[in-house]
Amino acid sequence: MIEQVEAAQRLFQHGGDINSAAAAFPDAPTPWVDLSTGINAVPYPALGIEPQRWTRLPSPAEIEALQTVAAARYGARPDEIVVAPGTQAIIQLLPRLFAAKRVGILGPVTYSGHETAWSAAGAAVRIAPDLAELAGVSHRVVVNPNNPDGRRLPVETLRSLARDCELLVVDEAFADFEAESLCDVLPPNAVVLRSFGKTYGLAGVRLGFAIAPAPVARSLRAALGAWAASGPALEIGGRALADSAWLAATRERLEADTRWLDGLLLRAGFEIVGGTRLFRLAARAGAGAAFAALGRQGVLTRPFRARPDWLRFGLPAPQDRARVEAALQASVFTSIES
Repeated sequence: MIEQVEAAQRLFQHGGDINSAAAAFPDAPTPWVDLSTGINAVPYPALGIEPQRWTRLPSPAEIEALQTVAAARYGARPDEIVVAPGTQAIIQLLPRLFAAKRVGILGPVTYSGHETAWSAAGAAVRIAPDLAELAGVSHRVVVNPNNPDGRRLPVETLRSLARDCELLVVDEAFADFEAESLCDVLPPNAVVLRSFGKTYGLAGVRLGFAIAPAPVARSLRAALGAWAASGPALEIGGRALADSAWLAATRERLEADTRWLDGLLLRAGFEIVGGTRLFRLAARAGAGAAFAALGRQGVLTRPFRARPDWLRFGLPAPQDRARVEAALQASVFTSIES
C-alpha cells in the first residue's frame, strides 16, 4: 500500500510516467492509454531509415542540413538554429551559460522543468502570477502557449518583456499550430525553444531545437558538443519538418479531435478551462476522484497539486476513443458515489 501511495504521488510531477501509474493502479487493464502528456497520438511515419544512419556517426553537413530545414519551418536563419537531443537538454544548459541570481518564470502554473533547472544552478526562482511580477528580474522564462492552460501572449508582449532584461527564454513547445512565433523577429537577448516530439508524436526520437541569435546559438552548440542528435533523428527530423502537407492535415485532424474531446469532457461534468490543439485542461469538483477512477480503467491523465480541481487530457489515438469514453462515464459515477 505504501508503494502505491508513493507511486500515485509521483504522477503529480510530470506526464508520461506509466511505470508509476501501473504501480499506483496495479489492477488497471493494459495497455495503458496515456493522456497525461501533450504528445500527438498519431505520429509522423518514421519509416525507411537509411541503414548507414545506424552504423556511422552523423556528419557536420547532416546537422547543418537539418538546421536549414528547421530554419525554414520556424522562420529563422540556419545560423540561429541549435539541434539538440530534445529541448529538455537545452533547458538544463541555459542556467550554466547564463548564470543568474534571480529568475522569474511566468505562472502561476506552468511547466516545472524550467524552475527545476534554474534552481539546481543556484538561482532564486520566482513563479510570477502575472507579467507585472517579472519587473526587475534579469532572467525571464515564458512558456507560450502555456502548459497546462494554453495561455498565449502576443509576440509584441514578448518583445516588450525582452527589452529590459538580460535573457528571455520563450518555450514554444506547443507552438507549431499557432499563428505567431517569437522566431519571426528574434530579440537579441532571446532564446526560443521548439519541441519536435510533441507535434510529430515522436518523443522517443529525442530531438528539439533552440532558436537564438547566432552568437548565443554558437555557445549552445559548443556546450552540447559533437553529435548532439543521432543519425536517425536527423533523417526523421529533416523529413518531417519539410512535410508541410502532413502538418496541415494534422492541424485539421487535431481541430476535429479537440472538438470531440471537449464534448466528451463537458458531458462528463467538466468545464474546459484552457488548452491547445494537443491537450485540453478541464476543471471539475471531484477531479481527484475522477483521476483515480480513470486510472483504475487504465487511462492516465495529469493532475496538479496546485489546482486539485484540474486535470489535463491529451488527445487519444482514434482506436482508443471508445475506451476513453467508457472510462470517463465510469468516472462520473465514481465521483457521484464519492
